[in-house]
Amino acid sequence: MSSRLQIGPLLGLESEQLYTVCFSTDKSITEAKVNLNGRSVRALKVGETGGSLFWRAEHEEPPHTSAKLVRYNIYLDGEVANNSHNKSEWTFYVPAQSEQPRFAYASCNGFSSADLVNKTDEPYSLWEKMKVSHDKEPFSLLLMGGDQLYADEMWGSVPSLKAWGKKSRKKRVQSAFSQTMQQQVERFYDDLYRQRWSDTNMAEMYASIPSVMMWDDHDIFDGWGSYPDDLHSCDVFQGIFKTAKQFFELFQIRSNKNQSLLNGAAGHYALGFCFRGFHILALDNRGERTLEQVMSQQQWKDLIKYLDEHATHGHLLLMSAVPVVYRDFSFSESALDVTPWEEELTDDLKDHWRAKEHQGERARLIMRLLNNHQTRSGKTVILSGDVHIGCLGVINDRRNDKRIHQIVSSGIVHPAPSRIAWLGIMAVTNDKKEYLNEDHSIEISMLQPYHSDKYLRSRNFVTLQEGTDQKLWAQWICESKDKPVYPLS
Repeated sequence: MSSRLQIGPLLGLESEQLYTVCFSTDKSITEAKVNLNGRSVRALKVGETGGSLFWRAEHEEPPHTSAKLVRYNIYLDGEVANNSHNKSEWTFYVPAQSEQPRFAYASCNGFSSADLVNKTDEPYSLWEKMKVSHDKEPFSLLLMGGDQLYADEMWGSVPSLKAWGKKSRKKRVQSAFSQTMQQQVERFYDDLYRQRWSDTNMAEMYASIPSVMMWDDHDIFDGWGSYPDDLHSCDVFQGIFKTAKQFFELFQIRSNKNQSLLNGAAGHYALGFCFRGFHILALDNRGERTLEQVMSQQQWKDLIKYLDEHATHGHLLLMSAVPVVYRDFSFSESALDVTPWEEELTDDLKDHWRAKEHQGERARLIMRLLNNHQTRSGKTVILSGDVHIGCLGVINDRRNDKRIHQIVSSGIVHPAPSRIAWLGIMAVTNDKKEYLNEDHSIEISMLQPYHSDKYLRSRNFVTLQEGTDQKLWAQWICESKDKPVYPLS
């Protein structure tokens, strides 16, 4: 006899040695345990949804002088548990104390429309590529930079929201988030996580590589945080956000017991920890976002505290879902700001760090990172997604010959823009060099990876590993035949 997991296992990492195993089950389960290399660890029930219980087990695995494989099973009410693919045993790799860890980074793990799904021959082929790569040389950590799933279909599939969307704007902002809406939206997210994370190879990677996840707008719905205030603050939008937040906290943050959260009592989910000489720092650019701000003052305080007190040595991998370095949309934003189509601009323009409302906060972030980089002996790399294009940017600080690189990997499932759509984007944007200060000593520009075009119009994920040459080698694993690579020095 065996019991069935609804979602999971979801393997996580929250410190140099704290691994977590999380999963959901039906509500009849009363006890859950995880057996790791013969050691039994009790799983705690840390949350529930309308149709499931969510469990979390913690496992300490200190660094060893040599690499180690940890094999684990899950037991539900005393019976070994299978996942939806009838698998009941998993392993994960723990790198040696002195070993350079191998990272994978991905984003945009879904489709924004049914039309895109139908036009994609092999929707999850890059997850299969990741599994093949992991089997050859294991990854130590999987970083997921936003849009781990796409919730946009709710507007057409949730009956109460579909009816709400037909009302006038005035009536929409005045409508209450009814009990029927709440029940239907909860059921929608419950089904969404179960269905979208069910691919065989994706499920295997989530169970075999510890992951760190941070959300972006589609984990809530398209453009969240960039709508006009009357919509953003209306009862229905806020009710949807509260529900999306509940599911994100459980399935992606792995509950509010996550030990890497910068401030567990705050309204954001920014997190940070050190692993084998790398600081993994993820910014929450959605939880408190509005048209006027990307991060709250509390998150800024928590971020600065982490940089000043913890990120004083080693390398820094900073996750920012929306690219900090990217093409300039300011001309098209200014032109369209005087039109009545403001709501249509939310995801395309107002979401970007270079939107006029966010430029000051972006400059603050860049200067803070440059100051930290100056005092810390190690590389600084920004990891971003969101734009469905792969690319590489750099911030050059000529005052002290320091540089920060930014890698954009997007998306692992979502298709790239069509050739015609991309030509349109190129026509209304530019990638001219940008100068952040008056004397032009801080220069921001896009780079071209080796063996590829400057912009990778192909689905992709990135691998990162420091070589014996002390350079951090970034390689985009693409759906196309391109093999972009670049050494970050």
